[in-house]
Amino acid sequence: MLKLNLLILLIFISLRTSSSRRGGIPTNGTRPSFITPPLNTLRYFPLSEGPENCYNINRVPHGHYLVRIFFGLVAEPNFDNEPLFDVSVEGTLIYSLPSGWSNHDDERAFVEAFVFLMDGTVSLCFHSTGHGDPAILSIEILQVDDKAYYFGPQWGQRTILRTDKRLSCGAQKPKFGVDYSADRWGGDRFWNSITTFGQGSDQAISTKTNIKLTNNAPNFYPEALYQTALVSTDDQPDLAYTMDVEPNRNYSIWLHFAEIDTSVTGAGQRIVDILINGDIVFPDVDIVNMTGSTNSALVLNQTVTVNGRSLTITMHPTKGSHAIISAIEIFEVVMAESKTLPDEVRALQSLRSALGLPLRFGWNGDPCVPQQHPWSGADCQFDSATSKWVIDGLGLDNQGLRGYLPDDISRLRHLQNINLSNNNIRGVIPSSLGTVVSLEVLYLNSNSLFGRVPASLGGRLLHRASFNLNILTVDVSSFTDNAGLCGIPGLRTCGPHLSSGAKIGIGLGSCVVFLFIVTCLTCWWKRRQNILRAQRIAARDAPYAKARTHFSRDVQMTRHHNHEHARTAAENGPILLS
Repeated sequence: MLKLNLLILLIFISLRTSSSRRGGIPTNGTRPSFITPPLNTLRYFPLSEGPENCYNINRVPHGHYLVRIFFGLVAEPNFDNEPLFDVSVEGTLIYSLPSGWSNHDDERAFVEAFVFLMDGTVSLCFHSTGHGDPAILSIEILQVDDKAYYFGPQWGQRTILRTDKRLSCGAQKPKFGVDYSADRWGGDRFWNSITTFGQGSDQAISTKTNIKLTNNAPNFYPEALYQTALVSTDDQPDLAYTMDVEPNRNYSIWLHFAEIDTSVTGAGQRIVDILINGDIVFPDVDIVNMTGSTNSALVLNQTVTVNGRSLTITMHPTKGSHAIISAIEIFEVVMAESKTLPDEVRALQSLRSALGLPLRFGWNGDPCVPQQHPWSGADCQFDSATSKWVIDGLGLDNQGLRGYLPDDISRLRHLQNINLSNNNIRGVIPSSLGTVVSLEVLYLNSNSLFGRVPASLGGRLLHRASFNLNILTVDVSSFTDNAGLCGIPGLRTCGPHLSSGAKIGIGLGSCVVFLFIVTCLTCWWKRRQNILRAQRIAARDAPYAKARTHFSRDVQMTRHHNHEHARTAAENGPILLS
């Protein structure tokens, strides 16, 4: 692995835009703790935008990462000042904010986990639980050593370590790794300070002497961590630390020691038994003997199952009068959830877009995990053959959907039932839907679908054929109240299939022909009216016309007769007047 510290992402949620997320509203925020980054804006996710809100970050190199999410408080008086919600990483629930988290000036202001990211992406989701809107101040993703916090055979790529407690014993102030000048490959861990385990039971000591065996791979613990410690007293020889935990969980416990007490100079002078909830897990621990000298770091790890609600770590001296400890780390071991088949996730995302699914559905992240927060309207089933979750049902009836059914719905090849009735879904039924041979129940009635019911579905409807021992139990009522559907008994008979473009062309052509015919008829009618008008005028004025005709003829005859006489006179000589 390349030895460099890779800061993949430091998101300030106050940014107004982000292509890797859906929803959320930026606003002014307040810091619940002094350890919170000094930011004055955050992003909150109202329930109206859905119960699941996620950041999906791409191009993340394969590796082991520390993921840290800081919570914030919306700085407006009409908001619940302490939202309670769940947090998941890569589909695995890692944390539920407890009531009162904002009243503690400590690590409860954030959640931190070590997780393997092996598919080039990371999904961080915030799930509403009905107690205020999730509000996020910042997100950090830091790459660490691939072997960091290896604790045994159960450790691996499906293991998530959620930080429950990290204490620097005897330190006066809490610090991040950068404050310790720690190797950045350690992930800039936060170490809370603790000066006593109980009133009068111990005392803090420190040294400036260099500590050997620190800053080593794979965990890269800083030297300064071992320069302070808590030591028990004569009044209470045992050192004991107790904390509340969730019952029936596995916890990985890391204990840090260095013999910095100047009263101990060699091996055999201080020997202790280490107990967890009363059981000895490390007997006869001699720090000097195990490290080879004083002022040398020793790290012990044990993973245990805790059945009750408390975890107690006890250092009991068996030789010498006092016990000593430098630091404590406690992680909850969380087994990563199996995800949904990627092809089915993409099919649901396509369906979400095609149906125009409202934000209130919250279809973000993984459809089936965390199991406490599956997508509304999607039914999941675990497929043991692939060790993945699959979608076996869709229940989106009576949701006012107005989109269409995409061909990608057939990629949900484990579907057993679909109920999309009583919406306003338009378009045709994809023929590919008939290839989902596991389909048993289908309700598409009371929509705006049109076209032929695919033969692959119609044949199964008519013959109730068996596919993979699953009988399609729907009948014609599954398609009723879709005026445009045809092709099976109970629906109208289908005519020649025409595409939408052809139908539009025919409609436009019909309009043109109709206008042409109307224009021709109009011209013919006007011409006919003109002819009839002329005939009526001729019939009404016939005597006058006849008289004018006779007069003209008489005049012409008279003129013709006179011309004949004129020619005769000319020939006979001039006319004599008397």
